[in-house]
Amino acid sequence: MTGRVAGKVAIVVGGGQTPGETIGNGRATALLLAAEGARVVVADRSFDSAAETVAMIEAKGGQGFAVDADATSEDAVTRLMAQALERYASIDILHNNVGASIALGDARADEMTVEAFDRSFAVNFKSAWLCAKHALPALRQRGGSIVNISSLAAWEAYPLVGYKTMKAAVLALTLNLAAANARYRVRVNAILPGLMNTPMAIEARVGQGVLSRAEVVAARNRRVPLGQQMGTAWDVAYAALFLHSDEAKFISGALLPVDGAASASFGAYE
Repeated sequence: MTGRVAGKVAIVVGGGQTPGETIGNGRATALLLAAEGARVVVADRSFDSAAETVAMIEAKGGQGFAVDADATSEDAVTRLMAQALERYASIDILHNNVGASIALGDARADEMTVEAFDRSFAVNFKSAWLCAKHALPALRQRGGSIVNISSLAAWEAYPLVGYKTMKAAVLALTLNLAAANARYRVRVNAILPGLMNTPMAIEARVGQGVLSRAEVVAARNRRVPLGQQMGTAWDVAYAALFLHSDEAKFISGALLPVDGAASASFGAYE
């Protein structure tokens, strides 16, 4: 099989998705990596959703298998890596896509409960660290790539304290891992998606019952400098494909906004 990641074994953590009308970042990345020649281990806390992604991969002639894995559990992450190695004997790519905000009870600093903060820490930061911890021994065998999905919330004036602080911590983790593992030819980069039309972003807001789906989409579109149109999961997936591919073999420690010029426009005049 040919492709930009042909012959590589990729683990996409969070490769299922929240139900919705569009496609999520993890699923899009899993499909694209498979289309470009990788054998993809799709991990998600919802096995059915992960299996749906694998079915889509196989329908296009790709290879992969689904794993039921809670990325906040060290035992589950250990089993995930063992299953990947048992099936494919190596790991070349780790894609950490797990994250959530509103659904975890995120709130402003003076309103957030300790329980919600702990959930945000586990989902948005601990999961990425645990997966990197247990993938690194295999990645170091022949070099490899980790991409962590952070968020533009780490940089912008985002009001919810859990998601903002934990996604900022993911950037620090990325730099730490990049520096510590360069000697092993393991590259570590992060993507910061801006406003995206994905199920997790849209459905959580629609579920609050204040605005309709059309109103949520329109309001978010208006905030995007580049054409007043949100990005899609495919924008994140293609950025990830580049970073995971050998085309990016000299790139490590990069924090890449995929945000329609939002970060370049902070504080800009209307």
